[in-house]
Amino acid sequence: MEPAIFTDTTPDMRIVKEEIFGPVLVVQKFKDEAEAIRLANDTIYGLAGAVFTTDGAKAQRVIRKLRAGITWINTYHPTYNEAPWGGYKQSGIGRELGTMGFEEYTEVKQININLQVEPLGWYGANGS
Repeated sequence: MEPAIFTDTTPDMRIVKEEIFGPVLVVQKFKDEAEAIRLANDTIYGLAGAVFTTDGAKAQRVIRKLRAGITWINTYHPTYNEAPWGGYKQSGIGRELGTMGFEEYTEVKQININLQVEPLGWYGANGS
């Protein structure tokens, strides 16, 4: 399947609102930084997002405001097994990969062991 690019889209369109898994690009125009952030966050999903700009300060400012679990600046999709992977909102529960992902599959248990088989502390002291 060849990639498809949809231009002249509006925020109310289904293709803008839903996650599309395939070679599809949806283009939305915006007037300023605030509108770009609003449009990007105006979805029930939040798996991934990217900011492309030559202004490093703007990139940092915008990326911090995106409600997405995985983000990139001036690139898209390189990932690292050491880093957590997961989305916000309806794009997943919890995290995979990295130590956070490992913890998702771990149940923590506290184990206390008395290696001296005799009364310990106040409990059982003085023959009580």
